Amino acid sequence: MNLMAGNKAIPALLLASVTLLAWALSAPRLLVAGDESGTDIETHRSAIEDWRLRRDQRLRDPDGWLTLVGLDWLNDGANSVGSAEDNDVKLSAGPDYWGTVYVEPEGLRFVRADNPDITVDGTLADEVNMLSDADGTPTRVRSGPLSFYPIWRESFALRVKDTQSPVLLNFDGIDNYDIQRDWRIEGNLIPAEEGETIEIANVQGQLVAEPVLGTFEFEKDGKIHQLLVQLTDDPPVPWIIFNDRTNGHGTYGAGRYLYVDEVTEDNRIVVDFNKAYNPPCAFTDYATCPIPPQQNRLDLAVTAGERDFHSH
Repeated sequence: MNLMAGNKAIPALLLASVTLLAWALSAPRLLVAGDESGTDIETHRSAIEDWRLRRDQRLRDPDGWLTLVGLDWLNDGANSVGSAEDNDVKLSAGPDYWGTVYVEPEGLRFVRADNPDITVDGTLADEVNMLSDADGTPTRVRSGPLSFYPIWRESFALRVKDTQSPVLLNFDGIDNYDIQRDWRIEGNLIPAEEGETIEIANVQGQLVAEPVLGTFEFEKDGKIHQLLVQLTDDPPVPWIIFNDRTNGHGTYGAGRYLYVDEVTEDNRIVVDFNKAYNPPCAFTDYATCPIPPQQNRLDLAVTAGERDFHSH
């Protein structure tokens, strides 16, 4: 099946991935929800309450964003890791010496210290080739509540997590605006050219080329607004990162994220701003969040979705 808007097409595989998934899960891998266009206010309210419950559960996960306590960039060659002062990567707790991460032309390698409290993917392997998040599931080194694994953001870094993070232990939920049916908006999708990408900056100042699905055009308060719709990968799912007039005045200053509910065969798009959520950077200084592009700065106060988060 080929879905056309003029002479531009949305791949049928993408549409299938959008329309066959029934309910949204929370970020960072939020799945799209089915159509509610014919539902009443109470059914919509129930669906958003369910979404928020799932979002809260994800944030409370012992491996969620609230446990992120460190981000350490690696140098070429040997990088010793541990809590002792003379390590290249100094951890806040755990053994004095965890081992050494080697950044080599062929990839990453980890040599574990001789300590039974330190495991590599749950084993006592002495030496392993490490995978980063760019390779799929990254290699995890753990001791007690602390763990680390490599990520790739133009260069390699170690992401450090703590299941006893004060942010997680003190988390009592996120404030939200009241659920409002009129913030579930249907509009037009203006498809992008095939293969179109946009360079998106992250909070580390790095640029990443991201695939573009098209432009969401909608009417609100008597005006026409537009938002660029990007595609996540694995699987491709439409999402939006945006700024609006509430940023810094009730919502997180750097913007919010939002997954698309539905893309129809005639290039109509459904977006529910009641599901606008805080990026990981709202919870931790150690995330690598993408920043909304210039095109996605709305001249509109989006008084829906999550409010700013303040940890204790």
